[in-house]
Amino acid sequence: MSISLHRLRAGQSSRWAVRSGREWRELDGSLAGLLAVPLDQARATIETAAREATAGEMPGERVLPPLDEQEVWAAGVTYLRSRDGRKEESGHGSLYDHVYDNERPEIFFKSSPWRVVGDGEAVGIRSDSGWDVPEAEVGLVLNSAGELFGYTLGNDMSSRSIEGENPLYLPQAKVYDRCCALGPAIVPAWTVGSGPIPVGLRVLRDDREVFAGTTSTAAMARTFDDLAGWLFRALSFPTGVVLLTGTGVVPEAGFTTRPGDQIEITSAPLGTLTNPVVEVGTA
Repeated sequence: MSISLHRLRAGQSSRWAVRSGREWRELDGSLAGLLAVPLDQARATIETAAREATAGEMPGERVLPPLDEQEVWAAGVTYLRSRDGRKEESGHGSLYDHVYDNERPEIFFKSSPWRVVGDGEAVGIRSDSGWDVPEAEVGLVLNSAGELFGYTLGNDMSSRSIEGENPLYLPQAKVYDRCCALGPAIVPAWTVGSGPIPVGLRVLRDDREVFAGTTSTAAMARTFDDLAGWLFRALSFPTGVVLLTGTGVVPEAGFTTRPGDQIEITSAPLGTLTNPVVEVGTA
């Protein structure tokens, strides 16, 4: 029986609920609370709720991004295709060879919780960028001890033109309003195992597929444990954190996302994350 953890809009507030198959059980606490306690305790809470789930409609009006107090961080150049894509857009190719091969990974801040959008909400492309792509990624939901609590799908929207102009522009290429989508839910890690996890990406324009690609976390040059370990080396996250693990699906150089497109990221164990695209900011 599949188990997943959802954050739901309920009137003017939100609530967390566990879904077990087609049945639901509301939780009294928050994700922040679950990620602040030992993993065994959090697991017991989720499994108890799954056993007590009953048939009925989703206990909320719509799905929200599956986080509450958690920052989102991201790792880059963890796939060979990602390294090659960075080299395509930049005149600094040797820099990305170094990051791909080096012991220390590239890890950067991606988003505050309030900038993250959920399934069905619009992701953004910057109005001052001319080359923009989605990045389909597996997100690690890590507790305060750096242990893997669960997985979610993520879209690390990126301006390839801004980053390609100068690697020091990475924060502007990566961090802006609606720059990150997560969802549709958190799937507990103990129900999925260590992988590999398949990931597919599609971009639809006027109901027509204009890009499609697939990858698997088996193609990563680094492990989940390695990335999580580096993130926690000098940072603490008392209420947990989401770490995006990089993308192995990079559209070719001639492709850019446009307002009105629809992005679909799919993984058999994690579900489907769907977001329309809008333009944000001023040129």
